[in-house]
Amino acid sequence: MEKQAITIYDVAREAKVSMATVSRVVNGNTNVRGETKKKVEEVIERLGYRPNAVARGLASRKTTTIGVIIPDVTDVYFSELARGIDDVAQMYKYQIILANSDESNAKTELVFESLLGKQVDGILFMGDMLDDNLRAKFAASNVPVVLAGSVDVTGNAASVNIDYISAVAEVTTRLIKAGHQKIAFVSGPIDHSINKDFKLKGYQQALEVAAVPFDESLVITADYDYQSGYQLGKMVQSVHATAAVVVDDEMAAGLLNALTDDGVHVPDDFEIITTNNSHLTVITRPQLSSITQPIYDLGAVAMRMLTKLMNDEKLSMNTMILPHGYVKRETTK
Repeated sequence: MEKQAITIYDVAREAKVSMATVSRVVNGNTNVRGETKKKVEEVIERLGYRPNAVARGLASRKTTTIGVIIPDVTDVYFSELARGIDDVAQMYKYQIILANSDESNAKTELVFESLLGKQVDGILFMGDMLDDNLRAKFAASNVPVVLAGSVDVTGNAASVNIDYISAVAEVTTRLIKAGHQKIAFVSGPIDHSINKDFKLKGYQQALEVAAVPFDESLVITADYDYQSGYQLGKMVQSVHATAAVVVDDEMAAGLLNALTDDGVHVPDDFEIITTNNSHLTVITRPQLSSITQPIYDLGAVAMRMLTKLMNDEKLSMNTMILPHGYVKRETTK
């Protein structure tokens, strides 16, 4: 037989007090006599009563839940971001509702509306796709939205990220100084703002400063996964590239293995730099050189920003830029 959940009514009846008194005890209200408080707490413990977060928030209009929209729960970059979010959420006593958007704007809109229907207090958005329609929905929402590791080209949305333009420009410059003139830019879909307006721009800036002509055939796009990266191996070779900047670690791992299987020696014949420095970069052989970024911190800081907005606190800055760096491993000379 299914066990019935213990309710606030059961506690009130057992303790012989009103439900309002139980509510005051649960919410830490000091306007309860010590003897009564002790009696209610003993009943709560004995019955195993666990207050429902949504029910507790009805009076205050808060549910102590936040929605987290993640593009791919299997992606190591976003899962590390989510870990930073979860740790800070627990610190501030918030529960997380995780929603997968499958890198689809249409599905993102659906899960966004679904989270609003669950009366979350705020939403954290992770992903590379942020179009005008979705941006308008965020702006019109009655709960705050913060972007974690994502960018808003308008600069209007609260966000935490790194300086993607500078980061990609710096590693592209490294490859140019190493003697490469034909550097592939291996990217996810180029219509994603983070690729088109930030990472590609950094790549182009480095070429321009070094007076290296921009060759559109060296901009190679696919999905953000290992198999897509692997399938790009022959395409990268066909455009006679001698190095690549790759925007995703899984793609970089796939490209590395494809080149190795084709007898291309990395880094002697071809150099690769990836951008996320997830744990995948040290699993591959050779290990991947990478831009470094504080992935966990991106999530943690974004969650802290959201707690401030949910409490009507003013942010010191709308866009928080965290530091990035570079780690040389075995895919560069």
